Amino acid sequence: MTDWHPDTRDLRLLEVLQDDFPLARRPWRAIGDRIGIPEDEVLRRVRRLTGEGIVLTISPVLESARIGLLATTLIGMRVPPDMVDGCASVINQEPGVSHNYLRDHSYNLWFTLAARDNAALSRSVDDIIARTGLSPADCLDLPAVRRFKIGVRFRFLPDGDGEGGA
Repeated sequence: MTDWHPDTRDLRLLEVLQDDFPLARRPWRAIGDRIGIPEDEVLRRVRRLTGEGIVLTISPVLESARIGLLATTLIGMRVPPDMVDGCASVINQEPGVSHNYLRDHSYNLWFTLAARDNAALSRSVDDIIARTGLSPADCLDLPAVRRFKIGVRFRFLPDGDGEGGA
């Protein structure tokens, strides 16, 4: 863990990166305009925050059902330690995978998978299992039966603080 000492601009930038990322030709400039710093400073700060492990990724969060992926599942796998990297690589190649995590548990590799329907989902799961070389008995398939969408947003500044500089 880094010995991170954020200033108000870092905190405001982190808040802005979580909400309404601008779909603009120059998104970093738009973010800078919003928080009152130049585009090059936004980029420098984002690179630093990423390099320090504060920001892990900047990417969209899609509503899978709205883009035609109507079947989803959570898979837990028991993977021998010497096979984890290879299995993770196989899983990461599957287009419908959105998360892939290593955990300290007998089921140590977990991932979520989405597909257009249950038949396609089943084929993808079977294909992943076959390509990893694991036994189906070493896999937990926990299909979604109900959807809950939550929005996690971390707030670092009281409302109204940090709007336009530090």
